[in-house]
Amino acid sequence: MIKRAIRGGNASPELSSQLIVYTLATTFSISPMEVYKMPASLVKDMLSIHKEVKLLEVEEMDKIQKKHKV
Repeated sequence: MIKRAIRGGNASPELSSQLIVYTLATTFSISPMEVYKMPASLVKDMLSIHKEVKLLEVEEMDKIQKKHKV
């Protein structure tokens, strides 16, 4: 169930909330309780930023791999 949710499948609201808290807590090295104290708008913004940074990392890794494939 968790694996499916992480890969974009359907998840209960409770599991979705736990995944959000886990992601922000590990990404920013903060306590999960700090995430619960954040306003929902800040949580949403931080998740959006995190997603874009990860996508940029993937793009850069793809560029490097293509550059070194001869």
